[in-house]
Amino acid sequence: MSSEVSLPAEWDDDERMNFMFSDFKENRDVNTTDWDSKMDFWTALVLKSCRDRGTVCVNLQELNKTFRRKERSPMGLATVLQSMARCGKIQRESEFAANVDCGWLSWGVGLLLVKPLKWTFSTLLGSSRVPLEESFVVIELVKEKAAELLRVYRSSEFSSCSIVSFQELCSFSSDVCADESTLCMALLQLQRDKQVTVSLHEGEKIVKFCQPGQERVSPVSDVDVGIYQLQRSEKLLGERVQKLSLEADKCKEEARVLLREGKKSQALRCLRGRKRVERRADSLFAKLESIRGILDRIAQSQTDKMVMQAYQAGVAALRLSLKDVTVERAESLVDQIQELCDTQDEVNQALSTGVTAADEDMDELEEELKSLLDESKPDSISGLPEVPTNGLQPSGEPILSSRPAVPRSHLNITAEQLEEELNQLTLTDSGFQQKKVTSPAKRLEPAQ
Repeated sequence: MSSEVSLPAEWDDDERMNFMFSDFKENRDVNTTDWDSKMDFWTALVLKSCRDRGTVCVNLQELNKTFRRKERSPMGLATVLQSMARCGKIQRESEFAANVDCGWLSWGVGLLLVKPLKWTFSTLLGSSRVPLEESFVVIELVKEKAAELLRVYRSSEFSSCSIVSFQELCSFSSDVCADESTLCMALLQLQRDKQVTVSLHEGEKIVKFCQPGQERVSPVSDVDVGIYQLQRSEKLLGERVQKLSLEADKCKEEARVLLREGKKSQALRCLRGRKRVERRADSLFAKLESIRGILDRIAQSQTDKMVMQAYQAGVAALRLSLKDVTVERAESLVDQIQELCDTQDEVNQALSTGVTAADEDMDELEEELKSLLDESKPDSISGLPEVPTNGLQPSGEPILSSRPAVPRSHLNITAEQLEEELNQLTLTDSGFQQKKVTSPAKRLEPAQ
């Protein structure tokens, strides 16, 4: 049993596992519930074991080792693989590779670690027995690996390069693909999805990826190969310049040590060697700069090409949108708009004139209403003295001279009248009777 695969909790249940490790009945109709229960258990466990190990391929021999329990291997795994193949969950590697362009098969035999001829013979003969070493591709897992590989490429330092070597691809995808076989299966799936294409250049396997914004990858062209060669040359020259720079620093350090030891002649030889190394480094650096300049121009030309294509698309769209538009029609529309604006201004002027006349009539009505109010005022109000309008600033005339005189005559009220008034008030409060008391100012007349 592999320690890399997590097994279900019921794995320790002997009674349950004895049933699961037993072989399938020849006829499913005998007991469909037991058959389906056992098939679902092993199908899910096979997928989980592949996902835990990070692989997309499986064979009967590995499954027997992985699920070995108490010196026993499951007896129905061959039936499980056949059922999964019929349902399309797995596929023979030979069949999976045969659906891709023949360019893959030309170099894929040594990479995929397969024997297509043997598989073809077993398929043609119609053998129902599953060979122990026959490898199957799990379709669900290989699609997941392909998507993850494409994501890793686009987030790597090689994303600006449309073409990468197979060795570079193995290097930066090691965390995604556990082995070379898994990487090749993922690339085959990407090839089927038209996201990559593979070619051979001077005996080296190169992979071209689909760039962002493209629906499918284009075939490898001479321009792509030229750019790839320039990028490889840039990388090699950069490594050589870096190596020469380290060598020059080493010569300088050796000359310093020899000079301290008093070996002046040897120190001079080291300095001469340092100068030669620096001249070689400068020459290589000049070539490196030339290659970088060419790559920059190529990138700029690709950008210019994209801009030109955008311009062409824009011109075509603009021509189509202005198909029925002419200068005469535009001028006619402008004249019609101007006439309508003039008409609207005249209507607004007429409406504003009517509102002004209505306002004037309203003012006249307000004046008439005011005059009616003045005529209907009571005499007592009109008989009141006028309120002085002059200010209260000091003047020659006293301020209170215009006020009416205060009466100075005494109110001749006898004590008997006051006593009688008091008795009436007392009776009113004690009996809680509502009486209308006449004003004292009217009843208490001055004594004659």
